[in-house]
Amino acid sequence: MRMGLTRWTVRATGDLAVVPAELVARLRSGVPATVPGSVHTDLLAAGLIPDPYLDRNEDLVQWIGLTDWRYETTFDRPDAPGTAALAFDGLDTVASVELNGRVLGATENMHRSYRFPTGELRPTGNELSVTFGSAVRHARERAAGHPLPRTNDGEPSNFIRKMACNFGWDWGPSLVTAGLWRPARLEVTTGRLASVRPVVTVEGADGVVTVHTEVEGEGRVRVRVGDVEADGDTARVPGVRLWWPHALGEQPLYPLEVTLEAGDGTVLDRWTREIGFRTVALDTTGGAFTLSVNGTPLFVRGANWIPDDCFPHRVDAERYARRIEQARDVNIDLLRVWGGGIFESDEFYAECDRKGVLVWQDFLFACMPYPEDVLAAEVEAEARENVTRLAPHPSLVLWCGNNENYLGWFHRGWQERLAGQPWGAGFYEKLLPAVVAELDPTRPYVPGSPWALSPERDALDPDHGCQHVWDVWNERDYPGYRDTVPRFVSEFGWQAPPAFATLAEAVHDEPLAADSPGVLHHQKAFDGNGKLARGLAPHFAAPETFDDWHFLNQVNQARAIRLAVEHYRSHAPRCMGAIVWQLNDYWPVTSWAAVDGAGRPKPLWYTLREVYADELLTIQPRPEGLTVFALGFSPAAIDVRRMSVSGEELASASVAPGTVLGPEFTPADPAREFLVADAGDERAFWFFAEDKDIAYPEAAFTHTVTGFDGGYEVTVVAETLLREVCLFPDRLAADATVDHCLVTLLPGESATFTVETTAHLQPAALTTAPVLRWVG
Repeated sequence: MRMGLTRWTVRATGDLAVVPAELVARLRSGVPATVPGSVHTDLLAAGLIPDPYLDRNEDLVQWIGLTDWRYETTFDRPDAPGTAALAFDGLDTVASVELNGRVLGATENMHRSYRFPTGELRPTGNELSVTFGSAVRHARERAAGHPLPRTNDGEPSNFIRKMACNFGWDWGPSLVTAGLWRPARLEVTTGRLASVRPVVTVEGADGVVTVHTEVEGEGRVRVRVGDVEADGDTARVPGVRLWWPHALGEQPLYPLEVTLEAGDGTVLDRWTREIGFRTVALDTTGGAFTLSVNGTPLFVRGANWIPDDCFPHRVDAERYARRIEQARDVNIDLLRVWGGGIFESDEFYAECDRKGVLVWQDFLFACMPYPEDVLAAEVEAEARENVTRLAPHPSLVLWCGNNENYLGWFHRGWQERLAGQPWGAGFYEKLLPAVVAELDPTRPYVPGSPWALSPERDALDPDHGCQHVWDVWNERDYPGYRDTVPRFVSEFGWQAPPAFATLAEAVHDEPLAADSPGVLHHQKAFDGNGKLARGLAPHFAAPETFDDWHFLNQVNQARAIRLAVEHYRSHAPRCMGAIVWQLNDYWPVTSWAAVDGAGRPKPLWYTLREVYADELLTIQPRPEGLTVFALGFSPAAIDVRRMSVSGEELASASVAPGTVLGPEFTPADPAREFLVADAGDERAFWFFAEDKDIAYPEAAFTHTVTGFDGGYEVTVVAETLLREVCLFPDRLAADATVDHCLVTLLPGESATFTVETTAHLQPAALTTAPVLRWVG
């Protein structure tokens, strides 16, 4: 019998010197609390704090992370036989659990679950409290005097097992949370499945599941996969249908049921999951980094995933489904769960199973050295629990020891600063691979990202393993992506502001400006706006208005990632993957995301749909000249034209894929000419000059707007070259969406944009700036 615990309150305890004076009395007496939840969201619901996502309110609530909090509830013992225990799926983070005045246990790890036997319970009125000490103070106390230096500029989050980005990141606020962030319940059992770990393999045409269980109490374990009853702990499913990533096939899932039965057949406990049968391998021969599923090598078309909310309890199954559908809709076939966040909830992985989206899972270490002596026991416990928990999911295909810690070792001065101190390598090279080998032997493991296949080799060696490419965004213009051909790129990205509606909802500066206080507060990257400006300068004249700044930076982000992905894909099979940073945001912010903190797609999202498509036509510079590539398909011929910006055809030819273009495609006037290549439904462009230098004609077009139940169709017919036409209906209605973006039209061509909204919009507003925009 499992009973959720409800009717919680939360109150501040201990020294309240940092608490605003007007709140002290109220917070000492307590406010209603939600479980799962967090202090921030409880105080927000009680009307005691402003929304920390809006304006500069983040600064006004820093005292919350420096305060101790006590959650309290009462419950009755149910009339059920058995022994009782309190189960907590997630405690954030430094907690003491007390029942009826007696301490049951203490915790210090957000990434684990806990279960405490209660002993005898009162029939009614059992008093339960969970007191959370300040995670900030705890981390500071741990770090004080420790020989391992802090290499991050903020709080020492490397000294506590908590979501690192809670302490602030270059895309996120510093909002250090506390609370019961996953469900809590009372369990009364006479026998239970304490742990279930299926190992799923494929042998010939059969699927094989061997289930490892730990049992508390007496009983018989039975295993069933669909209609197949296991022989002992192993079930063999003949003629199994293989599970594939969505680009390669279907995702058949089989129900796996494990029951614990008493001698009379009574079911004491039941565990169920859906599993999929597939094989996965990582080929590193000769420096490669090639992922294969069911023996088929993949060019990985991926995106990095961060927590979808600073308060992750707010991300429910529906929101996971919506975000993963947004990934699949743009042909993303892998999400890398980044190491500065969390092991996501079961709903995330289950949705990836259903949608055929692969998962690369980092262990939770990011960008900092970690004190092995302080954290070893907790790290092993969280690793063993989460490897066991996630092992059933076919979408999970790779474990990774850390994010950017080998990069720190080789490129951020750690070797000198650490002076021989253990910094986490023992976790990544010994502890974690041993846990994976023992508990999940069917999946590959790599110690880090980036990782050059040896701890002795520079992590950014482009000839070995997976690489992060950040020097381009931080230091150079985006054509710099073409300077190297890595074997695999697991992080690269370019910034842009969020959708206008998202920014306007979150920031109320009058007027909005690139450097207005609220907009700057929602730009967390070091010199972020400076890098945006330097990234625009080679391509566009300096924007004169905020609308132009907003639009051109979104275009520039999309162009940068288009250039990078097309470059990487054109070099397959040497390069076998691109994982863009990042799919999502967890609050409204200027960042590298394709989908902003309100779930609205940026122009980058639409570009990913094109550059990650199964079939991609691209024109690439090679030492021998411009070359046309057909990636993922083999057209008989590619029609290439050299055209003037006024619409005149200057040269044409039909060429085979991989052809170096001849001298007839060399421009006489780069500012007035461009190339267009067509093969079936696929098209590619090459412009010889930057936009600020192109002699675009004065734009001319006609348009029509047709309403339908639930939206509008906006058709644009070009009379001149229109480059990268965009429609931004969110400027008119917060719920308005559009089906495509960044469409380049030659004279005489047309595009129809479908806008969905519940609002009544004026047709004229849909066809004028700043809603309708184009480059040039």
